[in-house]
Amino acid sequence: MLMDPERSLLLIVDVQSRLMPVIERADQAVSEISWLVAVAEHLAVPVWCTEQNPDGLGPTEPRLASILPASTRGIVKRHFNACREPGFVEGLKELSRPQVVIAGAEAHICVLQTALGLREQGFEVFWLIEGCVSRRLEEARLARERLVQAGGVVVSVDMVAYEWLQRCDDNTFRDVHRRLLKPRAGRPLRLTP
Repeated sequence: MLMDPERSLLLIVDVQSRLMPVIERADQAVSEISWLVAVAEHLAVPVWCTEQNPDGLGPTEPRLASILPASTRGIVKRHFNACREPGFVEGLKELSRPQVVIAGAEAHICVLQTALGLREQGFEVFWLIEGCVSRRLEEARLARERLVQAGGVVVSVDMVAYEWLQRCDDNTFRDVHRRLLKPRAGRPLRLTP
């Protein structure tokens, strides 16, 4: 199944200021998620962002928070699984966006539980491999494997961007290529094992 920008939503789970310092590859995750946010904004793909107990874990990481579109829906949550928060699933269903690209921390706790909750609700879930991170890489890998067993799909940031773009011969692609794709091309990247 291909990701379609008119059917997709980008969900960022708990990329928070007090959590990121203990997360492996946090800087890369924040950079990759931020880059995809820019692509999403350009293509009018909605962005939702959760914060788990922000009094304890702090607000969304400042580098990410500073580039979130004004239209970003912010959700404060107490459940690890965002689908258990009142109105969360109903809000997603109202958007008629059955494809959810998910990223965040920790991969094996809040990201996984939310992803599994979305699968239970019938959503297509795309696990952003560069953006789903934990304190330990093995935890993130195990979470990814579990989601795949539940029907989720592992994707990279480039896969998402190019599937959302769909074609190379229009002004949208040329603009995104010039502003986002070309400058990013030489950046080193390590995928989670």
